[in-house]
Amino acid sequence: MKTRTLKLTLAYDGSAFHGWQVQPGKPTIQGALAAAIESLTGEKLLPQGSGRTDAGVHALAQVATFQTASSIPVANFRIVLNDRLPAAIRVLAAAEMPEAFHARHSARAKRYHYRIWRGDVVPPFLARYVTHHPYPLNEDAMQQAAALVVGEHDFTSFAAVDPERALRLAEAERQQPAAPALSAADLKHTTNIRTIHESRFERHAEELVYIVRGNGFLHHMVRNLVGTFLLAGKGSIAPSDVFAIIEAHDRRTAGPTAPPEGLYLVEVEY
Repeated sequence: MKTRTLKLTLAYDGSAFHGWQVQPGKPTIQGALAAAIESLTGEKLLPQGSGRTDAGVHALAQVATFQTASSIPVANFRIVLNDRLPAAIRVLAAAEMPEAFHARHSARAKRYHYRIWRGDVVPPFLARYVTHHPYPLNEDAMQQAAALVVGEHDFTSFAAVDPERALRLAEAERQQPAAPALSAADLKHTTNIRTIHESRFERHAEELVYIVRGNGFLHHMVRNLVGTFLLAGKGSIAPSDVFAIIEAHDRRTAGPTAPPEGLYLVEVEY
């Protein structure tokens, strides 16, 4: 039976979920989406995301793809899935794509924002969506440090140890037998080398927002970058120390992992 490749654009509040990746006995975005699709089409499948967001991380425009033999009009997927998904997960758009399109393989760049609340008191309706840091920070030093990661680097120092990575990649490939062979760019992503196109801070009233765009990100990479830039803001390291941290290829040289609630996947580019 002929199948179609469908692309979903999703927004979600990650507060109550254990991240994107399906986990037995735990609520996840991927698991909830798979269950909703099965209830609609009767197909057991695992939708593939553009990347794996961690527990507590949010998304404004995550992208997922899956193949279906269902003849249901694509516009109906958005309507029915939103009716069956938890309110914290919304399908913003659904589209039929060429067979070779894949949420992860086809992605060319991603943009993340990390929100830091600088005021003394976090409004209660923002508490789950920002990281609170009311203590003194040299924001100019943070801006200088952030600029130094732009370009192509080995980001091992900013990558969390992820022993299950190879198993997850193999499982993802098994679930998508029609996915195209890895391109040179995809093969490069099996290393810790990434290219960062944009890395900067913006101040919006009481919020300090870190904006980063790159061709890919390692496990906890954005949160580890933020944790390191906070050290520069506190004066614990000089902005120029970022060069040495990158060259060390050692996670122990970088800052602590910033909390998940301030992180958002904002855009995936194809």
